[in-house]
Amino acid sequence: MTPPTVAEHSFSRAIDRATSARPIPGNILRHLPDSRNALETMLEMIRGAQRWVHFENYIIRDDDTGCRFATAWAERARAGVSVRVLYDAFGCWSTSSAFWRELKSYGVDVRPFRPIWTSGPIEALSRDHRKLLVVDGEKAITGGLCIGDEWAGDPRVGRECWRDTMVVVCGPAVAALESGFARMWARAGKPLPEHEAAPPAAEECGPFAVRVVEGFPRQSRIYRAVQLLAAAVTERLWITDAYLVAPPPLYAGLVDAARSGVDVRFLLPGMSDIPIVRLFTRSGYRELLHAGARIFEYRGPMLHAKTLVADHDWARVGSSNLNASSLFGNYELDLIAEHDGGESGGGLTATLATQFLHDMAQSREIVLMARRRLPPRLIVAAHPSHALESTRPSSPVPLPHRRSLRERQAIAAVTLIQAAAGARRMLAGAAAVGFAIIGVALLRFPLTTSAVLAVGALATSALLAGNAVARRRRRRESDVR
Repeated sequence: MTPPTVAEHSFSRAIDRATSARPIPGNILRHLPDSRNALETMLEMIRGAQRWVHFENYIIRDDDTGCRFATAWAERARAGVSVRVLYDAFGCWSTSSAFWRELKSYGVDVRPFRPIWTSGPIEALSRDHRKLLVVDGEKAITGGLCIGDEWAGDPRVGRECWRDTMVVVCGPAVAALESGFARMWARAGKPLPEHEAAPPAAEECGPFAVRVVEGFPRQSRIYRAVQLLAAAVTERLWITDAYLVAPPPLYAGLVDAARSGVDVRFLLPGMSDIPIVRLFTRSGYRELLHAGARIFEYRGPMLHAKTLVADHDWARVGSSNLNASSLFGNYELDLIAEHDGGESGGGLTATLATQFLHDMAQSREIVLMARRRLPPRLIVAAHPSHALESTRPSSPVPLPHRRSLRERQAIAAVTLIQAAAGARRMLAGAAAVGFAIIGVALLRFPLTTSAVLAVGALATSALLAGNAVARRRRRRESDVR
């Protein structure tokens, strides 16, 4: 592997500042692209814990898969291991209270993150969307996978597991993940004991450096990092995302990258558990395809992974989706690997690129079909085998210009302030669809829809009033002091 140049060092520092995270060397990173295997790996890690288990997730269901985890947590707690489980109150709204009570009865320390009715109206919008397991301060696993039967599947009834991605981490980076859990645990109640919150960093055990990027509301760390990568790439940008609704400046950066000759590809769900999000995602296809990007929709079960490969040097995997909720509002957790050996080095960049091509071969490509006097229409490619090609089929074009650092900085600055016209049309179309759905619901089910809207308005009013009273009470108490 050739050493990074001065320009590459400068760009790396830009990523450091955007993410507030520096690369931590000396780790082993194991890529797990199979959800069922990832769940089994997590259960094995829990069962092998000797001192503590720190578990954080957006969704923990009380189905068969959730009960398997509950059994593993309870067994470790009975054995004297400190077991702490942090779940998001909104993500787990359908999980029964009895499930949590039973866990507590076995000695498991369980905490909800921001219960809906006791959080302020603004705070309630920012959810804990992280997925993390840390055991004994020595081994961790993170990515996009939640705890439920959707991710486990059931071969006995022909139910396939969702396609998701996790990464097992061993080495000094585990301490950074442990600290991230400690910060979130303290936001939900009493802090962790010091020996659990800040254990000594493990010794270097592998060749790979990784950034641990903690996403916080309004700090936009992954958002800024992806913008910089989209502005700087010269060869390829391959993105896998479950709920892609990119904000206008980021959407413009992706369009500009495709127009400049970069091999921009998107791997997106062919079916979604949130159909309205899929409609919003598809409304942005046309501008991307016109710019030269390639879009593939996965033909298997739900594609829930969130990964990115930029050139042959950068890779990202984690919990952040490329939409406003993840990028601006939620608490997220991602890993970014840099210069980890390229295609032949066996690092995260190579494994994610290989997985992308594997998933692409199981997908259908969306292309534009020319029509007379009408805008081009989106269709599925007639020959899905074209997806196996490493570059999009086209007439010969000059090799893309390799931009200087100054040029990349200028493009990055423009990307941050410019929104494409196609992005504005995408948002307008999404708003039109949303209002149309509300209108149809009011016409067909006037009483039910009116009741839902009324309850929502009253609940919002109650939350705002409660928040105002609480703020006034705190202000009076501070005045008295």
